[in-house]
Amino acid sequence: MKICVTAAGDDLDAEVDPRFGRCQYLIFVDSDTMEYEAIPNEAMGAPGGAGIQAAQTVVNRGAEVLISGNIGPNAFQVLSTAGVRIATGAYGTVREAIEMYKSGRLMEAGTSTVAAHAGMGMGMGGGRGSGRGMGRGMGRGMPGMQQPASSQSESPRTSGELSQLSDMVSRLEREIEEVKRRIEELKRG
Repeated sequence: MKICVTAAGDDLDAEVDPRFGRCQYLIFVDSDTMEYEAIPNEAMGAPGGAGIQAAQTVVNRGAEVLISGNIGPNAFQVLSTAGVRIATGAYGTVREAIEMYKSGRLMEAGTSTVAAHAGMGMGMGGGRGSGRGMGRGMGRGMPGMQQPASSQSESPRTSGELSQLSDMVSRLEREIEEVKRRIEELKRG
């Protein structure tokens, strides 16, 4: 199966980039052989429509599954219309995210996980390489990806993972409440 993972680097040991449209790399992996191809995300610096452009790249390259931390509504629409399955809430390395997906520990998204344009404001991102502040900002300033106050003993990876897992819990709690609301509506007639 051909899987695309959003990444902050260009190999299987790179961290998953929680952003889709503005991720640094798209890594296409054969999940059986783990052979991969990493391509820089050309949409990363687009003034608008980055999610749509990145989604079109994923579709054009024949990916069957996309794994990312989050996905916006426009990219979700493009990918789901093309039949690409979307798994969100990924963290760790690309290799770990693929193993999580294969073992059923990543849920496939039924809807977008962030609002449109969520990846635009990187706040305290640091702008690694581009000079425009769109580098690997660990999600500070991005809606739905608040970072906990870090302590000296927390590594950036642990802190990022904690933030992503907390975000996933919040998202799942909202989805559960929506399902409960709909069940009550159906019971009433």
